[in-house]
Amino acid sequence: MSAERPQLNETLGRKRQAFREWRGQRPFWGGLLTLLAGIPIMYIPYANLTIGSLTVRMATTAGAGSLIIGVLLVVLGLTMWFQPVSRVFAGVAAILLSLVSLVVSNFGAFLVGFLLGLIGGALGVSWGPGKPVQGEDGSEESDRVVGPVVATHPAAAVGGPGLGNGLDDLSGTSPTNGRNGRHRAG
Repeated sequence: MSAERPQLNETLGRKRQAFREWRGQRPFWGGLLTLLAGIPIMYIPYANLTIGSLTVRMATTAGAGSLIIGVLLVVLGLTMWFQPVSRVFAGVAAILLSLVSLVVSNFGAFLVGFLLGLIGGALGVSWGPGKPVQGEDGSEESDRVVGPVVATHPAAAVGGPGLGNGLDDLSGTSPTNGRNGRHRAG
C-alpha cells in the first residue's frame, strides 16, 4: 500500500501543476467571478422566500430578462476560460450586462451579482498573456508563462532618433512640415 502512495501523490502533483499552468494562460479569476455573477441574477427572480406561513415571491416584471442576463454572464465567464483571445469582448459585455441587471433583476440580484459581474468583467478586460520564463541556462521555457506582457521599452524608430515616423519626437511637431497641427484662434 505504501508503494502506491507516492504514485498517487505524483499524479495529483502533475494534475495540480497542469491546472496551474492552464489557469495562468487565461483570465481565470475574471471568468470565475463572471460565471458566479450569473447564478444569483438567474436564481433570485424565480425564488420564493417563506417566512413562517407567509410566502414572498422575488419575481420581477422582467423575469425572462434576468434569466437571459444570468445565462449570458455564465456563458461569458466560460468564454473567458476557453477562448482567452476574446477576453476583452467578454469582459466589456459582462460589465454592460451587470449594469443592465441593476434595472432588470432586483438591483442586480441585491448587488451581489452586479458587483461580481463588474469585477469579473474588469479582470477579464485587464488580463494579458504573460511572457515565457527565462531558464537558469538562458533558454526560454515556452510552456510556462508568468505575469502580463507590458511594453516597457518601445521599439526605436527605424534609422535612429529623429529619422523615424515622428513617434519618437515628444514636441508634437509633424516630421513633414514641422508644425504641431494646432490652429490659431484668430
